[in-house]
Amino acid sequence: ARECVTQATRSPFPENLALVAVVPVFSPRPPGSKMATIDGDVPMEPELELTSDEEMEREAEGFKEQGNAFYIKKDYSEAFNFYTKAIDTCPKNASYYGNRAATLMMLNRYREALEDAQQAVRLDDTFMKGHLREGKCHLSLGNAMAASRCFQRVLELEPDNSQAQQELKNAESILEYERMAEFGFEKRDFRMVVFCMDRALESASACHRFKILKAECLALLGRYPEAQSVASDILRMDSTNGDALYVRGLCLYYEDCIDKAVQFFMQALRMAPDHEKARLACRNAKALKAKKEEGNKAFKEGNYEAAYELYSEALTIDPNNIKTNAKLYCNRGTVGSKLKKLEQAIEDCTKAIKLDETYIKAYLRRAQCYMDTEQYEEAVRDYEKVYQTEKTKEHKHLLKNAQLELKKSKRKDYYKVLGVEKNATEDEIKKAYRKRALMHHPDRHSGASAEVQKEEEKKFKEVGEAFTVLSDPKKKSRYDSGHDLEDEGMNMGDFDANNIFKAFFGGPGGFSFEASGPGNFFFQFG
Repeated sequence: ARECVTQATRSPFPENLALVAVVPVFSPRPPGSKMATIDGDVPMEPELELTSDEEMEREAEGFKEQGNAFYIKKDYSEAFNFYTKAIDTCPKNASYYGNRAATLMMLNRYREALEDAQQAVRLDDTFMKGHLREGKCHLSLGNAMAASRCFQRVLELEPDNSQAQQELKNAESILEYERMAEFGFEKRDFRMVVFCMDRALESASACHRFKILKAECLALLGRYPEAQSVASDILRMDSTNGDALYVRGLCLYYEDCIDKAVQFFMQALRMAPDHEKARLACRNAKALKAKKEEGNKAFKEGNYEAAYELYSEALTIDPNNIKTNAKLYCNRGTVGSKLKKLEQAIEDCTKAIKLDETYIKAYLRRAQCYMDTEQYEEAVRDYEKVYQTEKTKEHKHLLKNAQLELKKSKRKDYYKVLGVEKNATEDEIKKAYRKRALMHHPDRHSGASAEVQKEEEKKFKEVGEAFTVLSDPKKKSRYDSGHDLEDEGMNMGDFDANNIFKAFFGGPGGFSFEASGPGNFFFQFG
């Protein structure tokens, strides 16, 4: 007789599933017996036997141990993969989520880490490390209040936990820095805000909100490259971040790249339609551009009064736009110089330079106004600044000319002494001498006080000195060229003003003052 029995054999497949196979077992036939008739040896279908929970747990622990090994080696990506396998194998184990949360934190993926940490403490509310990691994720993301609750829960479970105590202090510090930053922003103390956000980001390194506030204040302080860098870092991680797009646009707007700025503001509004700052900045940018262009058009048409008003209106649109306002002040200064409002022009150029110390055009415009008002020392100072920045032939020429005028201004101004223009003709110079010589002649003032006589005698000598130089073509040429005649051996103190007077008015009987009362005198050469 032949009978069939079953025997279970372990499967070599990785799923650890057991196959059940039919194995025929033959027994010896008794002597003389007949063979049993069998309808057919049809084997049974294989049956799958699920691995036990205990085996699943052992497998998950194996994945976890491999994850730990990679974590120690700082290969966090591989560690993440094995912790994920452990979770897939045994999804109800809180420590696996806690380990993966720690790995995600090392990868700076704090939002994902937060989800894992929260799942860990949902599975086991007494899991101290889970609460600690949840708190650290909240802290890194800038949610200090939620972080504080997590650290307080850790201290309920383990009152002496020093890490939780320290992190709780960090959370309290962040809350204080937030309050200080809010106050600073209201007071427009943007440096204070940047300081507070830098301190807060030491603990909340992944907080986009803090980074955006810092970047906005950097832009308002004119530190555009730093602001751009912060915003660009955020956009690399999240290209749809409306706040970061707004800051990028703000930097371009403040750098007077208004068309590009408007594009970023519009993109920010597409991502965040309720973004009020982007809407206001976009409106200001368009208004500022339009008003400035109107002013430029009026200036080109020679309508200086209208241009002056339009530039003034543009300056009221946005006081924070430093670079554009600097250009507007310089433009208005140019208009002022055309309108002969030179002091106002100097003031406008000074405002432009105060806003932008690198603005060469404003220095040049102010220097020319200083030259026109004979403030040569100030003009030399501005031209020196320009030449140090841009060493061109034109700037060198302007500086030399200003230095020459300064040197000339420190000598006696013979043209002023005679009361004539620098382009006066020979006849005009003679007429001026005649008038001034008679006005200051000592005999005309012989009845005045000693102080007045002394002053008039001095002026009489200066008139004679001026006439001596300006009536001599060679001396006049050298004087006009800026040469110091006394340095060249022409001692102007040695001449006799009376001799010049006599020579000019002729010999005996050529001139007389006739006394007829106080202040009238008789004087005659002869």
